[in-house]
Amino acid sequence: MKEFSITALAQIIKAEPADVAGFLTGVSIDSRSIKAGDCFFAVAGENFDGYDYVAEAFAKGASCAVVADGTIGGFAGCKVLRVKDTIKALGDFARQYRRQSDFKVVAITGSAGKTTTRQIVYHVLSSHFRVFQAPKNFNNNIGLPLTLFGAGEDDQIVVAELGSNRPGEIAYLTGVAQPDIAVVTNVHPAHLEGLGDLQTITQEKLSISEGLREEGVFLINGDCEELVEACRATGAGFTSFGETEESDIRACNIGRTGFSSTFTIDNTEVFLPLPGLGNVENALAAWAICSQFNVTADDFAEAVRNFSAVHMRTELLQIGTLTVLNDCYNANPVSMRNALDILVELGSADNRRLVFICGDMAELGWQREQMHAELGDFIAQAKVRLLLAVGGLAKIAAQTAKEAAEHDMQIQCFEDVRLVCENLKEFVEDSDIVLVKGSRSVALESAVEKLKELFGSSEL
Repeated sequence: MKEFSITALAQIIKAEPADVAGFLTGVSIDSRSIKAGDCFFAVAGENFDGYDYVAEAFAKGASCAVVADGTIGGFAGCKVLRVKDTIKALGDFARQYRRQSDFKVVAITGSAGKTTTRQIVYHVLSSHFRVFQAPKNFNNNIGLPLTLFGAGEDDQIVVAELGSNRPGEIAYLTGVAQPDIAVVTNVHPAHLEGLGDLQTITQEKLSISEGLREEGVFLINGDCEELVEACRATGAGFTSFGETEESDIRACNIGRTGFSSTFTIDNTEVFLPLPGLGNVENALAAWAICSQFNVTADDFAEAVRNFSAVHMRTELLQIGTLTVLNDCYNANPVSMRNALDILVELGSADNRRLVFICGDMAELGWQREQMHAELGDFIAQAKVRLLLAVGGLAKIAAQTAKEAAEHDMQIQCFEDVRLVCENLKEFVEDSDIVLVKGSRSVALESAVEKLKELFGSSEL
């Protein structure tokens, strides 16, 4: 972050006092990692209140702190700015800081694939530009501002994610990011608890275009009919990417093996060291972005060849004799089906047993039971031999799978991840191919760690 006047900050966020000498050189909400010169925003979270750490922030060299009105004083000699809402103030500051910055912003949203797309874009563009990307999946009203502040003075491009689980969030975030390139990777039933239905999800994702800068580029997945139809209905200009002939940026000759994929762009074959059609879609979205920066298809293909899977997102691990698809960062109906497709591909070369450690899919609202029952049908179709269901909703999937299966399927249900970990040794066998997937709340990464403990570990 470039140096910024504390007085200018106070005026932007309408803080008291409004005239404070000095400068800040960074922004932080975490007193543990604060650096000298940072401005500390005291944000209240579910499990902590940032105000409790203001003193620690100053002790570590914070130049100033932003706190909520009504909090008790006690920081004599320290520069404390008081506002009505510290999270809103963080966003207001980020919006103005972005306006004054020279870097280009790529903003990515979608029901699935945001993080993998972001990582591919960062991997490719870093060979040509100075690029900063969102730390982890910093995609909300706190994470996005921190991403913008995290860019260095010399960075030319910032690649950010925009997430949402209720209407209006993307519109707010894109107003902060003011992207030069806005991207919708896809729309699928996800976060239905807050967004209700696919039509609402589509409109929410498309609102990312509202923040586009003049001459900005709007990229959408042309294979998602809902996206294309909604854009045409509003008259919004867009460039599409996809497999269909109507797409402006197209992938063709798609080939898949258990461990990788290939596809062709601009008469150039791309080898993607990631499995599944979902990752081909992510890579194509990344190509649509990179091509806007005049990266050639040959350069893209050369860079992607050396790309590594994102942790806990279709990450293939060799754990002793096991092949494990670690895809447990999150889950929705479409990503579950994609992961099951990959599991089937992995098992197609031999007769190794297919195992699915399946966790609940969260935030599906009133449709959660139906969608878990539908998942059970897909599990049966994939001919999974051992299903370990974790959680009450996953149990519904297990019951449906048992009824639908036309082959011998062993099923065990567990209330939580701790119990499944305690019993893995009893059920998982040498040479199994294991898919581990569920929503973040189920924390199935513990099961992956337990498999490493039981069978040994090395990445593919």
